[in-house]
Amino acid sequence: MGRDNKNFLEKNILKFLILNFSFLILTACGYKPSSHMIQNIFSDTVYVEVAVDKVEPENAPFIKDEMNRLIYTRFKGRVTSKVDAKNQIYITYAGSTFTPLSYENGYVTRYRANIYVKFDMLTKEGKVTKNINAVHEADIQASSLTSSTLRTEAIRRGLEKALDEFLAYVSAKGMLISVSSKR
Repeated sequence: MGRDNKNFLEKNILKFLILNFSFLILTACGYKPSSHMIQNIFSDTVYVEVAVDKVEPENAPFIKDEMNRLIYTRFKGRVTSKVDAKNQIYITYAGSTFTPLSYENGYVTRYRANIYVKFDMLTKEGKVTKNINAVHEADIQASSLTSSTLRTEAIRRGLEKALDEFLAYVSAKGMLISVSSKR
């Protein structure tokens, strides 16, 4: 029993040391989360407007809701009216294309969805425009009912990727502002 307690104690001490060492490395090197860098560009209030695509209007509410969620969860911002907002984001869903990647018995079994999104931002740093082409690949079945559902799901997954890429872009711009202001 004494040997088991010693092994248990050694393992826990090792875990404790690794955790503390990791914490020390992250804090000592000046690591700051992306939400902190985004605040170098955006103030805490943001207005979001989504241009509705005439071909696929059902995606506009999804984009707006997802962007609102990301603003709140990623950098603790608050979505407000256009009058009260210090920042504005205009999102234009510019459509999608589908490319078959593989076939089986004449049916497409795997495809790639290319989603095109344009972001226009009005921030305290000025106006910034970013075009993003997000890619989503997925398998598909021969059923047309399933294909339609999978098409919508592929577009939404691509839009999620585009929004994530947009926030990564804004975070990187915020980091550049932070570095240049220290010089």
